[in-house]
Amino acid sequence: MDVTDHTILSGFDALAPELVDLYRDLHTHPELSHAEHRTAGIVAERLTAAGYEVTAGIGGTGVVGVLRNGDGPVVLVRADMDALPVREDTGLDYASAATAVNGAGETVPVMHACGHDMHVTCLLGAADLLARGRGHWSGTLIALFQPGEEVGDGARRMIEDGLYTRIPAPSVVLGQHVMPGPVGSIFASPGTAMAAARSVQIRLFGRGGHGSMPDQCVDPVVMGAATVLRLQTLVSREVSPTNPAVVTVGSFQAGSKENVIPDEAVLKVNTRAFETHVAAQLAEGIERIANAEAEASRAPKPPEITELNSFPLTVNDTDATRRTLGVLRGLLGDDKVFEIGPVAGSEDVGDLATELGVPLAYWFLGGFDVVDGKPLPSNHSPQFAPVIRPTLDTGVAALVTAALEWLD
Repeated sequence: MDVTDHTILSGFDALAPELVDLYRDLHTHPELSHAEHRTAGIVAERLTAAGYEVTAGIGGTGVVGVLRNGDGPVVLVRADMDALPVREDTGLDYASAATAVNGAGETVPVMHACGHDMHVTCLLGAADLLARGRGHWSGTLIALFQPGEEVGDGARRMIEDGLYTRIPAPSVVLGQHVMPGPVGSIFASPGTAMAAARSVQIRLFGRGGHGSMPDQCVDPVVMGAATVLRLQTLVSREVSPTNPAVVTVGSFQAGSKENVIPDEAVLKVNTRAFETHVAAQLAEGIERIANAEAEASRAPKPPEITELNSFPLTVNDTDATRRTLGVLRGLLGDDKVFEIGPVAGSEDVGDLATELGVPLAYWFLGGFDVVDGKPLPSNHSPQFAPVIRPTLDTGVAALVTAALEWLD
């Protein structure tokens, strides 16, 4: 089906070149979490021009546009804005060469390696078309542009900054995320959709010295290695096989010279689970194992365990999600829209719905040409770059169609 068949969507073709330019611009100028100042400025300007009541600076750099169009439901549609500290390796003529200073004071490369530039562009396009076509619906549309999704606290910051005292309370929260899937496809998980995730830093303390005198030292490298191996038993020996879980040690830093035993080692650990009690079990296990390995190694003091970030379990409302997928099938066809099981990625969009106890319908948008035998780049990969069109066409059409389903 031609996604421009719908009356409101018929304006997409005229708008598309402008949206393509916007997407390329956003991709070239990514910004780290809670530093999305340029992006937020563009969003606020475009929403204002489209006739929305705009509130900027919510939770730092969050932007919300409200379009009141008579009596009816209040529908919130969300896009995230932040990029990642990744060096782009796509070879595109609009590839990012940006760098930024992170929270640790380090200069890092920055890239939209998770498609948030596509999310922003799609929602701005949908917001524009729905504003132009307001004669075809009634209610209140909220276009919310969220900072800090990659660090898991952007939605919560907006809520704690009085989000729902500044805007009408929505009756449903909608959103989408571009993923490595066939371009033009949409897939979603009714019920549990994405994992709860938590990242911690474990600082292990030893007693440094010369590599020739290990008996005079407490080696934090050995302590850390034992901790890494033991952490793997949390999933293989402690969590029930019927409950999927992941424990990943993504960083192990210690020492700088081969014949010097260092004073400390630092591990960074990420966990994912699809049940809240399993997430709690993993958190307890990490602390127990780190402390036990430190004691077994005669560490001079217990380890320091610091939470780096956490993401809630993302749970789609089953009825709302299937209702939304139903209208998207009407738009795209049965062969383009389908249900899947939960994925191990994590999101904080659910906070926007659970805060008010309203349903969430969150779906994935395929953004890549599938070539037999060629793996698709995953989110957060230096090669992650969705095909601009028709990903943009499908993403805008999906948001417009889903919003119309929930508005009058």
